[in-house]
Amino acid sequence: MTLDKLISYLKLDKQEFLFQFNSHPNYPSALAFSDTLNFLGVKNDAYELDKEYWDELPEEFIAIVENSFSLVKKTGTQYSVYSDKSKTLNKEELHKNSTDFVLLFEKTENAEQKISNYKPFIYVILGVVLLYSLLNFSWYGILFNLLSLAGVYISLEIFNQKFGNTSAVIGSICGDTSTNKTTNSCNKIINEDKTSILGLKFSDFSLIYFIGITVLGLFLPATGYIIKGFTIVSLIAVGYSLYVQAFVEKTFCRVCLLIISILVAQVVLTLFFFENFYFNTNIAVLSLLLWGIIFFIVSYFNNLLNDKEALQKSNAKNLRFKRNYDLFKRELVEKEKITFTDNQTFSLGNKSAKINIAVVSNPYCGFCKGAHEILENLLKKYPNDISAQIRFNYFSEKSNEKSTALLSDFMSIYKNKHESEFLKAVETWFENKDDKQIRDLAGINGQLEDLSSLNSMSLENANAGLNFTPILIINGFQFPDKYDREDIHYFIDELLEDDEI
Repeated sequence: MTLDKLISYLKLDKQEFLFQFNSHPNYPSALAFSDTLNFLGVKNDAYELDKEYWDELPEEFIAIVENSFSLVKKTGTQYSVYSDKSKTLNKEELHKNSTDFVLLFEKTENAEQKISNYKPFIYVILGVVLLYSLLNFSWYGILFNLLSLAGVYISLEIFNQKFGNTSAVIGSICGDTSTNKTTNSCNKIINEDKTSILGLKFSDFSLIYFIGITVLGLFLPATGYIIKGFTIVSLIAVGYSLYVQAFVEKTFCRVCLLIISILVAQVVLTLFFFENFYFNTNIAVLSLLLWGIIFFIVSYFNNLLNDKEALQKSNAKNLRFKRNYDLFKRELVEKEKITFTDNQTFSLGNKSAKINIAVVSNPYCGFCKGAHEILENLLKKYPNDISAQIRFNYFSEKSNEKSTALLSDFMSIYKNKHESEFLKAVETWFENKDDKQIRDLAGINGQLEDLSSLNSMSLENANAGLNFTPILIINGFQFPDKYDREDIHYFIDELLEDDEI
C-alpha cells in the first residue's frame, strides 16, 4: 500500500507518513490511518456512512476504494480517485467498490512536505557541466556530454527509486511504477535484477558508468581515446540488457531502452567523430582510478541507504509494539496517583476538560524547553479537550532576586494578559533566557507579585517527590519513564476517549 497520489495531494513526507502508519499498533486499520494523518497535521474525522448520504459529502474526502485508502474528488457526475494511482469512476462504480468508511479532512499549514530535496543541487551541477561544454567543445563534444548528463539523471532517479522515493520522470516514461512490480515492465526488469556486486545491481552500474563518462567528457580531447574504448565496451551491457528483457523476463523496460539508446548514440558519436584522439597511459590509469572511486562511493551510499531502510522497517515493528495504547496505559497507571490541591496557579486550556496535563518545571532547567513545547503544541491542537498547568518549582527562601523577579513577571503576565501571551512569554524565556525581555512583556516597574501560591505549589511537588525536572503528569499519573515525552502525541487521542483515565 504505497498511496503515492494521496500522499502527494496532501503534501506529506511519504517516508515519514509510511513510517508512522506502518508503526501504528493498529496498522493497517482505518484508526491507524486517521491517527497518522492527525499526527502529521491533517485534522480529520472518520465516519461509517451509508452510500445514500454520500451526496451530502464535501467535494473532497477520503474513502476505502478497492481496499485502499483513497482521496475522492467529485467533478460533475464523475469521481477522481487517487491512491496508488489515479482513476476516474462514476457514482455507481464508486459505491460498488467502496466500503461505508469515509474520512473528512482539513489540510493545515503544518501538513507540509519535509523532504530534503537534493534535486536543485543536482540541477546546478548538471547545468555547470553543460555550460562548460557549450563554451569549450565542438558540437559533437557538447552532444556527447549532454547524453552523459541525461544518463546520469535517469540512472540517479532509478537509484533513488529503489529506496521508496517515487520518480515523476521514471513514472512518465514507464507509466505508474507504484503498482505491483510484476505488473509493470520497468519494475519487473529493474527490481527482479539478480546481479549483485558488493550489493549493487546492474542498474546501479549505469549510474557509475555515466558519472565516470561525464567527468572524462570534461577533459576532451585528451580523454577521447579512453572514452571511445569505454563506449565500445558498453555494448556488452547493451547486449546483456536486451537479452534479459527479450528472453529471460520477456518484457521490455522503457527506461532501460532509453538508456540503451543513449549508450548506442554515444558509441556512434565516438566511432565517427573521436577517431583522431590519441591513447595516453597516464590518462588510462587515472580513468580506471576515477571509476574505482565512483564505484566505491555509489556502493557506500547504496549500503548506507539499505541499512537505513532495514533499520526503519525494524523500528516500525518495534514502535508498533511500543505505541500500543494498552501497554502505555498499564505503565501510566502503575505508579500511585498524585493529587494536587493547587490546580489554579498557571492553569491553562479548558478548565473543565477530562484530561489535565501538568508540567513540573524550572525556568533554569535546560531540558525543560522541550516539555513546554510539547504542552504548547497540545494546547494549540486540542484547545477545548485538555486543561494544563505549569508547575514551576520555586521556594522563596532558597531563590535569589533574579529568579524571584522572573517568576513575578510570569505571574503578572498570567494574571493581567491573555493565556496565549503567557505561553508566548514562557516560550520566549526558554528560547533566549533574557530577563529584560520578559520584564518588558510584563510591563511592570519593580513591583513584585505575591508568589505564595507558587511556594505552596512547589511544596506539593516536593511532597510528591517531584524534585527533578521536567516531569509530565497526566490526570495525576506521572508519565512513564519507559517512554519519551514526545510519545504523548501518539496516545493523546486515546487518552481523551478513555473514561477510566
